[in-house]
Amino acid sequence: MKKLFLALFFLLNVVYAENIKVAVAANMATAIEEIKEEFLKENRDDSIEFIIGSSGKLAAQIAQNAPYSLFLSADMDTPQKLYEQKLALSEPKVYAKGALAMFTIKDIDLAKGIKVLEDKNIEKIAIANPKTAPYGKASLEAFKNAKIDVEKKLVYGESITQTLQFATTASDMAIVALSSMKDEKMKKYIEGKNWVKVDNSLYNPINQGVVITKIGEKSDLTKRFYEFLFSQKAKEIFVKYGYVLE
Repeated sequence: MKKLFLALFFLLNVVYAENIKVAVAANMATAIEEIKEEFLKENRDDSIEFIIGSSGKLAAQIAQNAPYSLFLSADMDTPQKLYEQKLALSEPKVYAKGALAMFTIKDIDLAKGIKVLEDKNIEKIAIANPKTAPYGKASLEAFKNAKIDVEKKLVYGESITQTLQFATTASDMAIVALSSMKDEKMKKYIEGKNWVKVDNSLYNPINQGVVITKIGEKSDLTKRFYEFLFSQKAKEIFVKYGYVLE
């Protein structure tokens, strides 16, 4: 009888275990892994797979019926369009606010702030593609409000992750997500020497929105993970990675 009970218990767990795919904007790549790890402590039989990319490209994949149950965007406009196209169950809700940072591995005086980008010794500045990545759009906004003309110096990464890579290979400076600098792999780079925050008065808040897609409509795991994103534990992790919460 005991063996039968254990077999039934195991079978029920297998039956009710879920696996979902979640589309995640590249700036969230590290933070979301830690959030998943915390979530699965109480949901051990479930599994979550992340598809990381630029918000625009992920949304395009969702429009082409990619099997993503949840979409964590780097902005509000992109998931809002999915809702208007009836590809999301409700309008996006802000789960975090992102911030920009300037990053370099070269000997550049970052104390000058964003104005240093006009320096003739800085020939290439990497930003995320503003057509598909909200952090790239925010970067252009910061340049405009700072009244600096660096258009001819710009090189574009397909996502904020690729933009970060450019800073160590193909550019003198990169405008990246502040959260990128909080990654364990980036701890060797020093604030004030290798990176500084971009004055957040130069760009509008980077409100990041999440939606449950039509694919996730009947998924209990999707709803539970969505709700966990607004839990106190998740908020603490967002703040740890440089995101702003209200």
